[in-house]
Amino acid sequence: MAVLSITNLHKRFGDLEVLNGINLEVNEGEVIAIIGPSGSGKSTLLRCATLLESMDRGTMTYAGVKVVEEDAQSNSVYLPQNKLRQVKALFGLVFQNFNLFPHYNVLKNIIDAPICVQKRNKDEVIKEARALLAKMGLEDKEDAYPFQLSGGQQQRVSIARALINNPKILFFDEPTSALDPELTGEILKVIRNLAAENMTMVIVTHEIEFARNVADRIIFMAEGVIVEQGPPDEVICNPTLARTKAFLTNLAER
Repeated sequence: MAVLSITNLHKRFGDLEVLNGINLEVNEGEVIAIIGPSGSGKSTLLRCATLLESMDRGTMTYAGVKVVEEDAQSNSVYLPQNKLRQVKALFGLVFQNFNLFPHYNVLKNIIDAPICVQKRNKDEVIKEARALLAKMGLEDKEDAYPFQLSGGQQQRVSIARALINNPKILFFDEPTSALDPELTGEILKVIRNLAAENMTMVIVTHEIEFARNVADRIIFMAEGVIVEQGPPDEVICNPTLARTKAFLTNLAER
């Protein structure tokens, strides 16, 4: 079953066309890694999928709910705001720079939105948050503030915050790019564990070896289009297109 389906996604900023006809389907339990050079549209694709940016054209469906349709002029038309709030509970997003509230402690960073926005039961949310912190190895950090944590610990808090609503799909936008190599390993281990639990995930990453080991499918993007996609060993070890080969060769030479 498709958790997410995007058809013919177009997005431009002024005269710059960032996404040009993207089609993406993510099935339940699938892990997709998106790779490609800077400026290829990877992060913009995630921002459109998570409703942080609006699509200019195209359609999008989450778990059978049509979130975006096209009108007669091929413009994207979104659900009303009250319906979109319900859709937002279906996904979680982990940013590369953590995006924690600096004036909230760890526990409040995780529980604030479920309690204040979604009006969930406070005691229930706190219990779930503490279980997630234990899962992330941070059970002793609930009273700490972000500045008191390492980058890896902050990112694990961000992942716990994204998981608190039991999302159907989790998005990662280069989750290790702000971390040094030792802390990168912490986060990749967490993501591997989520993959082992059949968490549906879409991961924008430059960690090619990690993508090859964890993803069910690799998508290579360049200049706003999906150039090539398929099983990791095919795309990374035996790419069919010159553009993909050039990108992977450049990475290997760094």
